[in-house]
Amino acid sequence: MAAGDTTENIKDSVECWSCPSLTGERRISPGPFIHEGRYWVVDHAYPARLPGWLVLVLKRHAEALHDLSSEEMAEMGDLIRRSCVVLREVTGCQKEYVSLYAEAPHFAHLHVHIVPRAADLPADLRGPRVFGLLTAEDAVPPEAIRALSEELRARFPA
Repeated sequence: MAAGDTTENIKDSVECWSCPSLTGERRISPGPFIHEGRYWVVDHAYPARLPGWLVLVLKRHAEALHDLSSEEMAEMGDLIRRSCVVLREVTGCQKEYVSLYAEAPHFAHLHVHIVPRAADLPADLRGPRVFGLLTAEDAVPPEAIRALSEELRARFPA
């Protein structure tokens, strides 16, 4: 199968929650994909207490950056740039955080977090502590995620 094929290794990754979300079998985010590239999708993280918390998710199952093709890596870089541009435009964020760990249970599948950091984000939530906002407690309601995802999708840079 081609590197960008969304069905590659899905049957071998039963515990992976990203694979069934990518196929639409069991979506994680209540919103639509914000952008679908050749190798990656841009989606809104869910649940999260921070509107605009995006994730780039590789369309095929891989768990390490060294497994990416040069084409997958190039598209990832371009999508990070484009995601940051649209987040700044829509949220007015002061900067964007980008991280990739893929270590949480059920989330070894490569995914890159792109987090809009507002100027007024409390100091105790800055840097890696921002992950304290990736929680179901007081999460942004699903209908707000859907609306924001639609707006980001309509404005996603070409």
